[in-house]
Amino acid sequence: MMVALALLVLGALVAATAPRVLARVSWPDREPVLALWVWQCVVVAVLLCCVLAMALSAAAAWQAVRGHVFAPAPSRVVEAYGLSAFGESWPAVVAVLLACGGVWSAAMLTREIRDARARRRRRRSELLARAPVLPGEEAGSRERLVVLEGDRPDAWWLPGSTPRLVVTTAALRRLGGRELDAILAHEQGHLRARHDWLLHCSSALATGFPQVPVFRAFRDQVHRLVELAADDVASRRCGRLAVALALVGLNEERGVFTSYAPHRAQVPQRVDRLLTAPPRLSVLRRLRLTALAVLVPLVPLAVTFGPGLRALGG
Repeated sequence: MMVALALLVLGALVAATAPRVLARVSWPDREPVLALWVWQCVVVAVLLCCVLAMALSAAAAWQAVRGHVFAPAPSRVVEAYGLSAFGESWPAVVAVLLACGGVWSAAMLTREIRDARARRRRRRSELLARAPVLPGEEAGSRERLVVLEGDRPDAWWLPGSTPRLVVTTAALRRLGGRELDAILAHEQGHLRARHDWLLHCSSALATGFPQVPVFRAFRDQVHRLVELAADDVASRRCGRLAVALALVGLNEERGVFTSYAPHRAQVPQRVDRLLTAPPRLSVLRRLRLTALAVLVPLVPLAVTFGPGLRALGG
């Protein structure tokens, strides 16, 4: 049971300190894809701590669970974990609470995906109403680029079995061909990297556990970093200037470049980042950060399997 307690303490420490540590570094804006990887490793480490602590607590509380968890292990391995040190009541309470947390997380993720699909169906219905299928045109043969009449410049990617980029006529009048290509490349970057799943998972965790700092920070950073990553994809294809001009053209009438628009403050920051073009990290440093991030989820595994491996070695 001491191992389960150590895992809970480790998970709490990571959840409380990781957002502060990552907020102090400046390299995520230069390497958004790497930053997304680091955040995912941190969140996976916290979730691993909870799952492994639940398994060990359940093994300490119920003999039937213990038989499944330690089925192939010799008796000295089971004794190394001290499962009977706290009796059966407290481990049962901990296991049930952690199991409820897991069920709640699954429910929040299910709700997030259901709501996203409902929004997608609603937008598709609106798109079909504004751009109906013409006589003689098959519904499945629509072009990936759909132009809608609109007074406000706008463009968005509509995912699904036949994903489409929707552009308003105001955006076509304002943006040049290079800028339109940049918008298309940006949205395709989201689609190919499956950023929608990252957004769903981060929103579900933050909604289900708003008091946990790492989950709130994970949601906020994912929303910001996926845009930076898609900007980089578009920049490699069309150039940074074209992406910056496209962002300005789509957003300048919305007041996002004023001092009283905090909800869209990331748009001016993205434009500044594109125009200043900060240098990327060296390959060696990127590899080092990637390796360090991989080690974070391995710590809970080491804490969990350490006593058993020492018992086998002894």
